[in-house]
Order: sequence, then C-alpha cells, then structure tokens
Amino acid sequence: MDHDLSKADLILVCGSNDIRVAERAVELYQAGLAPRLMFSGGRGNFTRDWEETEAARFAGRAVEMGVPEAAILVESESSNTGENIKFSYKILDEKKMVPNTVILVQKPFMERRTYATFMKQWPGCEVIAQVTSPNIDLEDYHTSSLTKTEIINTMVGDLQRIIEYPKLGYQIYQHVPEDVLLAFRR
Repeated sequence: MDHDLSKADLILVCGSNDIRVAERAVELYQAGLAPRLMFSGGRGNFTRDWEETEAARFAGRAVEMGVPEAAILVESESSNTGENIKFSYKILDEKKMVPNTVILVQKPFMERRTYATFMKQWPGCEVIAQVTSPNIDLEDYHTSSLTKTEIINTMVGDLQRIIEYPKLGYQIYQHVPEDVLLAFRR
C-alpha cells in the first residue's frame, strides 16, 4: 500500500508461514519505529503441522535478532486475520496497553486485506494504522515450503476476500480496479 511509516505505539505482526514477516517487524523495531512488538498467530493453513505457533516462532526469531523479551507480546490462539486483530486487541485491552497508532506487518500480497480487516475489526475508530511488509519481488517470493503456483493461488484467494469480505462485515471496502476484476473473473 506504500504507506510512509511514522513512529507508532505498537508493531502488530500477523502470523504466517513466512519468517521474513517477523524479520521486517524486527527491522522496524530496531529502527525505533515502536517500543513494542506483538506477534499474533496460532496455526493456519500452511502452518498446522508446525510444533509451535506462528506467534511463538516469530517471537523466537525476534529474540534471536536482539529484541528484548520484555518488548514482545504474543497472541497464539488466532487462525485468521480477523482473529489476529480481535484477539490481539483483547490482550492489549486486558493489559491496559491499547495503542493509538499501529504499524501492521504482513506478507506483501496481504497488506491491503490486513489493513481492511484491521479497520473493520479493531474496536473504536480512533486508532491510526499503517501497513508494511518485507520488500520481496514475486519472482523471489516462493520458498521451499510454498511453490510459485501455491503463492499465486493464495494471492487470487486473497483478492477474492478483498472483494467478498466487506459484504460479510469482515473488513472495510477496498476499491478493486475494473481490469483486475475482469482478470479475476476469467
């Protein structure tokens, strides 16, 4: 979404199968963009066989990269983006740490849906949200655990959610250009 990032109260990292998302969050933390990191994610479609949750794996990587454990919060029950947002908010509210500004970190192709979901699912409308992701070209995005075809299929599914989820109340409306809609419908 090309947000120009500014300092925030919290970096909220939505879990996934891609450790580069955690590494991007650590990069932002180490640059001083927020005093705290929150990793959110249980197990999802691509991580159900992991021994640990996405949030635990991401938090472990952050500690390996030098983030103090005291600067990390973990939410390990969520299994989708909506739950990432709702369950993280609940923990923050219980700890009396609800932020006014948030930097969301997710995979590159999920930036728009993560933002749209956050803006719908986060209680209240006073929060300022920015979104970012690791800078990865599509040609370099596949990993040993996901092929290029699987990633493209996932991206198409993500576009479908951007189109359909506002009607279901899961996220705010996001404009999809007509040429993209036409290609999607083929």
